[in-house]
Amino acid sequence: MSGWRDRLNRMGGRTRFAVCRIFVHLAGDEVAPLLGVLNRASLDAIDAEGDMQVLAEGLVEICEGLLQYDLYWQSAANEGDVFWDEGEAGDYVTELFTDSAQRYGVAEATALDEDDPLSLPVTQNLVVILTVAYEGEVPTLETDLANISALKAGLKALINLRYDNKLRAIQWHYSPAQLGDVLTSEQLILNFPELIPL
Repeated sequence: MSGWRDRLNRMGGRTRFAVCRIFVHLAGDEVAPLLGVLNRASLDAIDAEGDMQVLAEGLVEICEGLLQYDLYWQSAANEGDVFWDEGEAGDYVTELFTDSAQRYGVAEATALDEDDPLSLPVTQNLVVILTVAYEGEVPTLETDLANISALKAGLKALINLRYDNKLRAIQWHYSPAQLGDVLTSEQLILNFPELIPL
């Protein structure tokens, strides 16, 4: 949105809502434990029936996990928009949710090895998609996050939003969705074309 329009809306006392979606692609054998963090946060959110406080705590855990695994970041992308109407922001969140959910199950379930039934294949790729809507303005989220320092600043800004009580919607998706599933390089390219190498 143009700067003059932002100023006009601010002068009119209208509330600014921003919606952003961040993609982070991690690669390597060592990224599998992050699936545990994602699954635990998801189960807590389901148990709490989408309670905003629980979602916010889950978001913080996921962001902290991503920051701890920054050595494995391979590519990233982000997108978003600004709204002066809460309903329009909500519609955009729903649109992003639908798109993210379609990518959620793109990983292949792999068959267990009959010789070693207790072993699961370890995925080499993990894509985490975070979508949030918040009130106000956060410049570190409203910029290109496809470089390591900007992405770190953006994830830290998401953590801070939780403590500022500015979050209005929180979603996360990840692929593969469970241990044992594998996201191949081909699926990565086909289903996440917006990713930019870091």
